[in-house]
Amino acid sequence: MPTMPAVSAATGASSPPAAANAVVEDIYGFLRVLGDGTVLRSPEEPAFCPASFPSSHPSVQWKEAVYDKPNNLRVRMYKPSAAGRTREKLPVLVHFHGGGFCLGSCTWANVHAFCLRLAAEAGAVVLSAGYRLAPEHRLPTAVDDGAGFLRWLRDQSSAAADGWLAEAADFGRVFVTGDSAGGNIAHHLAVRAEADADVDVLRPVTVRGYVLLMPFFGGVRRTRSEAKCPAEVLLNLDLFDRFWRLALPPGATRDHPAANPFGPDSPDLGSVHFRAPLLVVVGGLDMMRDRTVDYAQRLAAMGKPVELVEFAGKPHGFYLHEPGSEATGELIGLVSRFLRSCEARAGA
Repeated sequence: MPTMPAVSAATGASSPPAAANAVVEDIYGFLRVLGDGTVLRSPEEPAFCPASFPSSHPSVQWKEAVYDKPNNLRVRMYKPSAAGRTREKLPVLVHFHGGGFCLGSCTWANVHAFCLRLAAEAGAVVLSAGYRLAPEHRLPTAVDDGAGFLRWLRDQSSAAADGWLAEAADFGRVFVTGDSAGGNIAHHLAVRAEADADVDVLRPVTVRGYVLLMPFFGGVRRTRSEAKCPAEVLLNLDLFDRFWRLALPPGATRDHPAANPFGPDSPDLGSVHFRAPLLVVVGGLDMMRDRTVDYAQRLAAMGKPVELVEFAGKPHGFYLHEPGSEATGELIGLVSRFLRSCEARAGA
């Protein structure tokens, strides 16, 4: 095990007190929490982020920047090269990575490879934004950082901003996307956008749609797909429960509003306008399949603008494990069509 930097954070665990140096939570060695609250993180990327994943694309330029200096939050920005553009300005895809709110980074090789292909084939500027992780920073910190990133994007539209982004980005055609935990962030940003003040303060940035890729939701009651998930698979129910224990406020259950959109204390989504459409993607083999389908079906029954698409036979996050696959290409094609449909709807 590599040397792991240590920080201090409360675990919120309800189990009996452990020795100060005892490991009370362990996520495959990449994140360990000790009895005194110390958090140990591995600096290495997981095995599913092999160096063989492409680090560049012939028709995409990219660079990295810090968008929140006090918290050292970074964004990787991707744009199709000028020679490959069919329009002067391109739609913007703001993307939030997954990892159960506890792991992940916009710099991981699998996230990077996916965003390269997304920018190239969707014909969009992709902004892959980091956010603070739990348990050092529990929810709703990640959602707050997502909202902060949209304010940073607004600032990039000014004449004094870095022209690298502004020369290609159409700030009036912004879409919020997220994978797993990032999909959860996208949901909460869509709900927050209900407030007129939140919308007005972002202008000229206008969010035209939200893409939830296998969103990470939870609940005390188990769904059928959760209960049937084999314990031996990498992404199993025990792992997701550990993520929630570390990410939610101390003492909260999985019915907390940050986890369960339909929990007893969650906002009434029936009264939320949802100013922009939602595209919800689920995998047929995803442990959270039933929960995600229920989410989309409930919104549809309320008359909300939601589209649900299932990739049969595909597991959670397949597009990150296989960024070069045909199925990932189909997913990007789906996203591209959703972008066009939202633009047509806005222009109607």
